[in-house]
Amino acid sequence: MTAQPARPERSGPETASGMDVSPFKPSLVKAVFRDVTPMHVSRSAAWAAASVTRTVLTEIIDGARRAAAAEARKKLIPEDLVAAIDRNVELEVGDKWYEHSPTFKGLTGVLYDAEGVIVPSRKRSRSRRPSAVVGAHRFEAGVKMLLRSQGATAVPAMVRDLDGIASVFLTDLARDAAMVVREGGVKRFGTVTLVMSGEPAPPPFRKDSHRVQPARRGDGRTIGRDDILAATTIQLFGGNLRQRALTVAREATRNTSAA
Repeated sequence: MTAQPARPERSGPETASGMDVSPFKPSLVKAVFRDVTPMHVSRSAAWAAASVTRTVLTEIIDGARRAAAAEARKKLIPEDLVAAIDRNVELEVGDKWYEHSPTFKGLTGVLYDAEGVIVPSRKRSRSRRPSAVVGAHRFEAGVKMLLRSQGATAVPAMVRDLDGIASVFLTDLARDAAMVVREGGVKRFGTVTLVMSGEPAPPPFRKDSHRVQPARRGDGRTIGRDDILAATTIQLFGGNLRQRALTVAREATRNTSAA
């Protein structure tokens, strides 16, 4: 009896970090998008959103690892997350999570309105529609996979914060992608380059490196890969992290169909 050749397993594109399987599945990405918009999300868009989220989380974990190493620790704690953000303002993403996390509550300070009156903290919504904060636990498996891929371990509180930041970031990415579809492209666009004191300025970006066409292609009912890339330029305001996220997302979706 002739042996049948093994059929290759169906999987998504390989990630830039060397992982064969993305820690954030397209099914999870699409579930988050369904909480935000009724628009259809193409396969390539789901992979692009997963790739951008992974790139952002990887950068945060890397910064936290350096903070822990400075104190001769291997296991990451919430203070390492704060230190990573303090050292690199590009990592300050998913900021809606901060008011819900014990890690950040003591650091966000008191907010005042234009009249100098203290603005009370927003109460948690009782809406039945799941929010990015309520749904943050969905990211735990992916965060733990990402930590393992980086050779890192973290206390439960740190995992919780990474869950929350990933959930809020991806939810905001979904909202911006839906807005790009509705408006037919990015209407307002800018670039910010961050330079630390005493460090040389980075080389300027190519003129077309982040440019988004004023009019998007495609129908008004489907979020495509390019809509995710445009939303990424909104969420990540400039610098190396945005460039890396866009590059990795393009590479990850190069051989992915738009269906």
